Amino acid sequence: MDNSSKVYVDVNEDRLKDGRLVPLSIVWEDGTRYAIDQVLNVRPAASLKAGGVGLRYTIKVRGHKTYLFLEEENGVAKWFVERK
Repeated sequence: MDNSSKVYVDVNEDRLKDGRLVPLSIVWEDGTRYAIDQVLNVRPAASLKAGGVGLRYTIKVRGHKTYLFLEEENGVAKWFVERK
């Protein structure tokens, strides 16, 4: 896989009392913050474009549907998106 397709991002999130994570916004490489309008779905999945496996959040940002992934490696969880 070409890792230039994988963009690690900072994510502001809420953790609910049942342990679920709810992403609220994404901070892109240039520092721009994008609010997440809605989380549509969460499920285990692989990123076929960028590589990596974890939880795939189907989200809406500015009315556009996209995927946000939470992958865990060696006990460290990191968020990434697929570069368009």
